[in-house]
Amino acid sequence: MKPDATATWNSALLRRAVLDSLVKLDPRALRRNPVILLTAAGALAVTVAALRDLLAGALTGFTLQLTLWLWFTVLFANFAEAVAEGRGKAQADSLKRARARTFARRLRGGAEERIAASDLRKGDTVVCTAGDIIPADGEVTEGIASVDESAVTGESAPVVRESGGDRCAVTGGTRVLSDRIVVRVTAEPGGGFLDRMINLVEGASRQRTPNEIALGILLVAMSALFLGVVATLPFFARYSEALAGQAGVVDVSLPVLVALLVCLIPTTIGGLLSAIGISGIDRLIRRNVIATSGRAVEAAGDIDVLLLDKTGTITLGNRQAVAFIPAPGITAERLASAAQLASLADETPEGRSIAVLAKEKFNLRQREVAAPHAVFVPFAAQTRMSGVDLGGVRTRKGAADSVRAWVEAQGGSWSAEVAAAADAIGPAAARRWSWPRITLCSASSISRMSSRAASRSVSPSSGAWASAP
Repeated sequence: MKPDATATWNSALLRRAVLDSLVKLDPRALRRNPVILLTAAGALAVTVAALRDLLAGALTGFTLQLTLWLWFTVLFANFAEAVAEGRGKAQADSLKRARARTFARRLRGGAEERIAASDLRKGDTVVCTAGDIIPADGEVTEGIASVDESAVTGESAPVVRESGGDRCAVTGGTRVLSDRIVVRVTAEPGGGFLDRMINLVEGASRQRTPNEIALGILLVAMSALFLGVVATLPFFARYSEALAGQAGVVDVSLPVLVALLVCLIPTTIGGLLSAIGISGIDRLIRRNVIATSGRAVEAAGDIDVLLLDKTGTITLGNRQAVAFIPAPGITAERLASAAQLASLADETPEGRSIAVLAKEKFNLRQREVAAPHAVFVPFAAQTRMSGVDLGGVRTRKGAADSVRAWVEAQGGSWSAEVAAAADAIGPAAARRWSWPRITLCSASSISRMSSRAASRSVSPSSGAWASAP
């Protein structure tokens, strides 16, 4: 699930930021930033002085300009923070809309009812079949299925989730690829994976880093120091005037003192500190990276090269067939035809990619096989195979070890050529991101395919099929 990109100067975003900057004038919001709170207090004091002068007919241009500039400073700091927060909120809104479009089939009294995923509660039981989005975090209580968790982990290979053991946990937002499972919801509303992701994107749970805390303490200390300096100026001015015998020559009116204070304290740094932290998280979000803390944002700023420790992190969310290589005596077109036929009952991305590859390589159209004349064997997580029995011919396609077990169970023998091809491609999976798939036709010809996760940064080289009589 990928958040939508949001333009920095989007008109809707700017309108929202303007309104938020006014809302942030609330002292309860300003107190999180003591420097801006002090500036806002000075702006309020100067405004009161300006109104007093206006009623007395003594308002000067200096006081009017100072009032406008002080409020502009406060509003600009609020606006900068609101823009940074607004981008995160826009990303979170897109995730919330995706969440709202997810429905669940809840079991009540043995019957299924269709409800929104947001209406699920901890302890509810839902049914998920092939193609369904798992609506909430939970545990599998019945069945076994292949689940595509690439939206969560980035791993392209489907994983098996089954009841019991340590493989029963499922995550909301992942997709069931095959079979049927019953899931018991284990997360309360607002506590699931998608909800935690939304909170992180919104920045609601953003913790300040040690550097931010230290800088904040420094800014407060400097502001307090300069506040003390400015507060003593009227006394020094009166003392100097008394010594010189020239009363009233030093202007220490409230607007002048506030202007001096705002110039002395680190107003710019204090005003933009929060916006800098939030914009750092936003920059990572635009690159599809979610920072779980401010410390992670600071660390990301020092990274020049990122080394990833598993294949799925830099691959697309599915695996694709890339080549047909037949064994001796078997043509590549015959192999592609058998593999396509065996994939008719395979609804996984890998199975569909075989039909696409056969069409692209040999212009083989996907065939419609009438059910009365054919017995389909759908792909299942238990068997890791799919196929069809048609006209006395049994065609199977699946993982190498699964097909081998099926062949031996039928009284057949495993070809040494195919075994050698499997051993050749298997160790290369970590280097070339390829996985073997075997096609068996009537227990008389065995073919081998290599499927591969499509890389974003590296073009996949050819995989391998092999067949043997």
